[in-house]
Amino acid sequence: MISIQDISFGYRPNTNVLKDFSLDFHEGRVYGLLGKNGTGKSTLLYLVAGLLKPKGGKITVDGFDPFHRDPEMLSDMFIVPEEYDLPKVTLRRYVDSLKPFYPRFDVGLLDRMLDAFDMTGDIDLGSLSMGQKKKVYICIALASNTRYLFMDEPTNGLDILSKSQFRRVVVQGMSDRRTIVISTHQVHDVERLLDYVVIIDRNKVLMDQPLSEDKEQTDLEQLFIDVVEKTRKK
Repeated sequence: MISIQDISFGYRPNTNVLKDFSLDFHEGRVYGLLGKNGTGKSTLLYLVAGLLKPKGGKITVDGFDPFHRDPEMLSDMFIVPEEYDLPKVTLRRYVDSLKPFYPRFDVGLLDRMLDAFDMTGDIDLGSLSMGQKKKVYICIALASNTRYLFMDEPTNGLDILSKSQFRRVVVQGMSDRRTIVISTHQVHDVERLLDYVVIIDRNKVLMDQPLSEDKEQTDLEQLFIDVVEKTRKK
């Protein structure tokens, strides 16, 4: 379980993106993390991954402090940031360099997910477009078989067909032991994937609850608008 207790963080002195913020992420769920620009969604993912250190409060990932960057914890965690680049090497060489750090990496699963994106494993990463790189990196992240997977705006840059393929790929990579947190504004791209929705605004968790079993009837965009507007009227 990921436990976030009363954390505060800011990029500049005397300012806070998050202040006295608390939240838990439980095992085996696919979370949608929603909020306006500047509410700290990306920052929260980087804090949980240990890439940033809170000014106050405490974060634990299965008992580990993520900022200590313990190898056992890191081997069970993967983050897909909104923007990134890949080295100019073959995919196979890149995967070979990653596998020692992720002991449950599944090359067979990687190949199946690449196939779902109409891609093959014999590609040169340096020759890919930004959208293709995103698809490859998503496949790598899922094939790592980590318990925790964080994705920040994963469908940005994907075309309409690729967004549909993305949903199928995530389903292939999900398991009962895995927790996936997807931070996004493109709610219609992911709403059928999600078990839980977390809405944050102004350092508060406005909603943290399961979605209805009939996901096709859930309009996350309207849900987000309703929850934020209702809170502001109080």
